[in-house]
Amino acid sequence: YHWVGYPDAAREIEIVRARAPDAPQQLTEALVLFVQKLRQLDLFKSPGVAETLDWASALTELDAVALDPNLVTDTLGVLLKYQDDIARIDQAKAGELVNEVAADMKARV
Repeated sequence: YHWVGYPDAAREIEIVRARAPDAPQQLTEALVLFVQKLRQLDLFKSPGVAETLDWASALTELDAVALDPNLVTDTLGVLLKYQDDIARIDQAKAGELVNEVAADMKARV
């Protein structure tokens, strides 16, 4: 078994675009930035690229075009595999992370 680090945001966006091409571009960028922020938290198991791809597919199936706290909390089970980790990301924390992502996306323009 060999552990490979997580890709940076730019590389992960490329991966999601290649594997989930139907996901809207702005949603792809937002969800990758959100996952990158989740990985900075003290979680039992941080989401990997596979979970990012699963989440992109799920959000696309739900016709999502942007992240919001309700959407995030309703779909966290796709990203996080442990109930304790899911419980740590309540509506308020989801809102905080979504706002950080929105600010980061504005700064990227």
